[in-house]
Amino acid sequence: MSHHQIFPSKTLSKTLKNPNLRNLWTSPLSPKSFKNRKKPQTPRESPIQPEPIRRIPHFESILRRDSLLRFITRTKAYLSLQPEHVLLLDEAGKLHRELGFPRGRKVIRSVHRHPSLLQTYRHGDGKVWIGFTDLMEDLLREEASIMDSMETQRMIAVRKLLMMSAEKRIPLSKIHHCRNVFGIPDDFRDRVLKYPEHFRVSVDEDGRPVLELVEWDPSLAVSALERDFVTDEDGVKRAFRFPFEGAKSLRLDVDNERKLNLLNTLPLVSPYSEGSGLKPWSLEAEKYRVGVVHEFLSLTLEKRALIHHIMEFKEELNLTKHLYWDLVKQARTFYLAGTEMNWAVFLKSAYDDGGELIDMDPQVLFNQKLWRYALEDDPLSANQRIQV
Repeated sequence: MSHHQIFPSKTLSKTLKNPNLRNLWTSPLSPKSFKNRKKPQTPRESPIQPEPIRRIPHFESILRRDSLLRFITRTKAYLSLQPEHVLLLDEAGKLHRELGFPRGRKVIRSVHRHPSLLQTYRHGDGKVWIGFTDLMEDLLREEASIMDSMETQRMIAVRKLLMMSAEKRIPLSKIHHCRNVFGIPDDFRDRVLKYPEHFRVSVDEDGRPVLELVEWDPSLAVSALERDFVTDEDGVKRAFRFPFEGAKSLRLDVDNERKLNLLNTLPLVSPYSEGSGLKPWSLEAEKYRVGVVHEFLSLTLEKRALIHHIMEFKEELNLTKHLYWDLVKQARTFYLAGTEMNWAVFLKSAYDDGGELIDMDPQVLFNQKLWRYALEDDPLSANQRIQV
């Protein structure tokens, strides 16, 4: 676009004659200032914690590590389901979403970043294929052994998830979508058939396979907070805070204000209670929602989950689109990390001061071993690499 298109000729001639109008060229609306102006951050870039002072570095670094490892994590999952664990390179180049490499990039660049785990080779017809190395095949066998040994614990986690759900039934596709969050194996749909006393598979009105709870187990309807209450009563009392409205106007001292707020906070509402009948904006409903998220995270491998994994069960767990504000108010218990478009919720009490999980599931230990191999291979510079 020419200057004559931006400034009509009559305006241009007046500007040249009148020195006072020359500021038009350097005004905030001039082409030069538009060029130099910083673009506003998009939701994909804007941090969910806008104030740097409030950010917790070790939680933020976990998400950066996940981003670095996206390709190897997704490629492992996808290739594991292919015959002989191989994939034609030409086909792989079309699967940027499934394999986790950037759109528009060549997949071979990502493959070459992990020579210990991935390799390429040619068949007699000259076509190039992607496959696992012997090391990766050994790791897959190790992981399969872990999946078998932890099967009972995984089934308990799914039973508890069903017990929290409104109708005690969840579409199998939703559980499969979030399987890595809970450490559930890919063949989970087949494994549940071995437990007819706990699960039943039916079909809903939309034709989707649905997993149903067969029998309610009172011994499982105990939340992590309730268990912790036995050993750390004060810690549980501090976990959530629901201030008493109008407490400030009573001009109480700090100790009495704390006691009044505690009366408003306790008792908490069990995530295994019936939440669908609660009024959405009532105090009880808010207590129920944060309790559900707390219990949901307690069932996950790393005591954290992306928000879209939690909201995958929005209808089943009686959550609302305003869950963000519920969590923000409970900063003692939850930490939100990531960007506005894709943020995660961490259960702070599950991590030590250095950001390490206090209780390590065998699957988490395996994942960390895999990540070490992946990061040792990766030719990223030292300041970009995140050690596991």
